[in-house]
Amino acid sequence: MKTRSLGNQGLTVPVIGLGCMGMTGFEDGNMYGPADEREAIATIHRSLELGGNFLDTADLYGPFKNEQLIAKAINGKRDKFIIATKFGWEIDDNNKVTWAINGKKEYVKKAVERSLRNLNTDYIDLYYMHRLDKNTPIEETVEAMSELVKEGKVGYLGLSEVSSETVIRAHAVHPITAVQSEYSLFERTVEERGVLDTLRELGIGFVAYSPLGRGFLSGQIRTIDDLPENDFRRAIPRFQGAHFYKNIELVKAIEAMAEEKKITSSQLALAWILSQGILPIPGTKRRKYLEQNIAATEVELSQADLSKLENIVPLGTDTGNPYDEFSMGLID
Repeated sequence: MKTRSLGNQGLTVPVIGLGCMGMTGFEDGNMYGPADEREAIATIHRSLELGGNFLDTADLYGPFKNEQLIAKAINGKRDKFIIATKFGWEIDDNNKVTWAINGKKEYVKKAVERSLRNLNTDYIDLYYMHRLDKNTPIEETVEAMSELVKEGKVGYLGLSEVSSETVIRAHAVHPITAVQSEYSLFERTVEERGVLDTLRELGIGFVAYSPLGRGFLSGQIRTIDDLPENDFRRAIPRFQGAHFYKNIELVKAIEAMAEEKKITSSQLALAWILSQGILPIPGTKRRKYLEQNIAATEVELSQADLSKLENIVPLGTDTGNPYDEFSMGLID
């Protein structure tokens, strides 16, 4: 697989990564249906065979179950993988998520040691702050993260779901390599708010999570009953009421275009992101879909193709919020 520089600090990654969140459950169930550890590990190994060695996880996922799964998958092959994990959602000493965001120096140090243990490694390639702690100056958090780089525990620093102002302040303390936010044909807030422009100006890479619109752009969701009963998407506006049916119509138009090109709607949606020099990290827990996603790296879109997609889903299209009200309030 082709590779690219993520930011200008020296990190080289494949052009598409693997989001691992859906491979394990959370303490209150699974976000995307039942987990299958054996297939998940096989998916990670297949990704490596195809050149996809960039894995994305977080201490929140489980909590800790996802990092522990990755530790099993990379055992004996650590040097072949690039691991990105995150901290910030506070997890107490009883391994319970408090649902507060903690970016204080002491917590940063506590969180990284815990992730190192769970990943069974002595270094993390890319360490993200998962959400901004609005009660702690970003400078304090990034200074603490910077110390981890000096100690050799972390290679590069990242932020997630932050504004241009926060990026600029953080980058002044220690070079930021990557910012991760939701981005897809269905979610372009970072583009509308000028965050992508800021990242380009500063030489910071952008990583797009949920590049398939939380599964909508796969074309596999036609009714709300296509989602498992405990699937968190049932509770978010994008999958409810009028938004749901409007989004289905958008997907049908994207599918029709994909069919003309003899590719899947997922591949078209990923190729659109790749054409912008952005790194998508589609999540999957099955080899079949992993192979389809990686094949999207070979799809080339013309300017006419890009214009057609822009006409189907113009910038500013309201597809519904990707989170509930509480979680939307935690985005910077």
